[in-house]
Amino acid sequence: MHFQWIIDEPSEQQKRQAKELSEKLNISVALTLQLVKRGITTESAAKRFFRPQLNDLINPFLMRDMDLAVDRLNDAIGRKERILVYGDYDVDGCTAVALVYKFIQQFYSNIEYYIPDRYDEGYGASTKGIDYAKAQGISLVIILDCGIKAHEEIAYAKSLGIDFIVCDHHTPDEQLPPAVAILNPKRSDDTYPFKHLCGCGVGFKFMQAFAKNNGIPFSKLIPLLDLCAISIAADLVEVTDENRILAYHGLKQINQQPSVGVKAIIDICGLNGREISMSDIIFKIGPRINASGRMENGKKSVDLLVSHDPEEAMKTAKNIDEYNEQRKDIDKQMTDEANSIVEKLDKQEHRQCIVVYDENWKKGVIGIVAARLTDMYFRPTVVLTRDGQFATGSARSIAGFDVYAAIKSCRDILINFGGHTYACGLTIKWSDVEQFKQRFEAYVAQHIDPTQIVPTKKVDALIDFSDINKRLLHDLKRFAPFGPGNPKPVFATNNVYDFGTSKVVGREQEHIKLELVDSKSPTVMNGIAFGQSAAARYIKSRQSFNISYTIEENIYKRGNIQLQIEDMHFNKGEAQ
Repeated sequence: MHFQWIIDEPSEQQKRQAKELSEKLNISVALTLQLVKRGITTESAAKRFFRPQLNDLINPFLMRDMDLAVDRLNDAIGRKERILVYGDYDVDGCTAVALVYKFIQQFYSNIEYYIPDRYDEGYGASTKGIDYAKAQGISLVIILDCGIKAHEEIAYAKSLGIDFIVCDHHTPDEQLPPAVAILNPKRSDDTYPFKHLCGCGVGFKFMQAFAKNNGIPFSKLIPLLDLCAISIAADLVEVTDENRILAYHGLKQINQQPSVGVKAIIDICGLNGREISMSDIIFKIGPRINASGRMENGKKSVDLLVSHDPEEAMKTAKNIDEYNEQRKDIDKQMTDEANSIVEKLDKQEHRQCIVVYDENWKKGVIGIVAARLTDMYFRPTVVLTRDGQFATGSARSIAGFDVYAAIKSCRDILINFGGHTYACGLTIKWSDVEQFKQRFEAYVAQHIDPTQIVPTKKVDALIDFSDINKRLLHDLKRFAPFGPGNPKPVFATNNVYDFGTSKVVGREQEHIKLELVDSKSPTVMNGIAFGQSAAARYIKSRQSFNISYTIEENIYKRGNIQLQIEDMHFNKGEAQ
């Protein structure tokens, strides 16, 4: 897929501000422009951006119900009640459970954790989980990354004498469940200044408040920041404001002193000995933590994350790595099958969304397939599979379209649903799948802007190869951690040529290793274009073309620059 490039041209005012910042900070105007576009226009703001401080974390007691949550936890510990830490089976849920459990366990031993079985219990609070809590004599459940819509389940628990503290970040209904405290910055009645915490982030704020209330030094929380960074990256929440602080210091923890469990995952991923980034979490660490819940039960991932025994941790890490390999095989098969269905749809190019279903698809992988189809076709996508008399679905969206609102428009036929703007889960009767498909498609057709389904790529600046040097790379690395809200700057250079040494690489010859020159300097620039080998014939023809890319450090040759090619535009026809 080739993208339409949207060049983000700066205004005259932005140019003036960038020039002033460049002189004060002694970094290139190309980069200070990226600061200005992020709303950072002063030297002091730039220094705070480049060096996020833990002292700037928001007072946790500004979150509604935080005082109630801390009081209830204090009471439970004072009365020696048994506590259950309960969470979702994905990365955010598992890291949240591990963080809260590890912190409380330092001061209180009558505590355990629980991850529901995706296939047996489904998402969120379950009757089976509550019955387990009752049988274990548990009187307080701290539920993380889910629970905001568990009205019936929490009411049932209350009838059994079990209290719930909900720590969630998904969009709430107007009516909230009957918990003793509900921590969720997206509550309509919550004035907490930052709305984009992940589930693990809400759990961290709870523990921060608990520590503050009990005179526990903040330093006791710092070793847990590796879990925050993993959840922020994997859950694709905004890497701005408070999340940026948590991710920045969490990455520092991962790279300098990771926990035993995280270290085992790093080793099993082959990331040992290199600086780990948010991208490494998204593509290497996160999928392995997720794989346990997708293939079997997420509790194994929590077992790993709370482990203190390196030998046992490595054994568990190898186990979930095997799950990840199985997941990849099933993922590829299901994606191929789903893609085959989409290709057979009439006039697919005129459809504004995709809804596909198959009763044999594995429930734990449909979210990945939905994400892949969204990337392939640039359309909001729902993928469904059968679970007895019900259909379980996962939805993903494109920039600017609220798929949560689209799902919500069908709520009268939904058994359950939840999520946020760009990702949702849902359950409906299998007999209602076709009706849901028609209504979802109609809603999208009515509300989507046709320009939203045109594949576009924002280009932050046009530069020449002569502008790229090791100083630029060094300064660019200070913009990290990258993610939504703070994307890695994308540059473009026009009229580049093959130096004569570019070649196709990869196990299946699917990538191109490039050596390029532009028309304005003799600098030879190395690059890699993943999955774009179809362009090799045009590139080898020595005709000029345009590239958009990010500037990276070559992980095999530290300090060397490598361009990661995002897209290529050809000046005389397209490569075949």
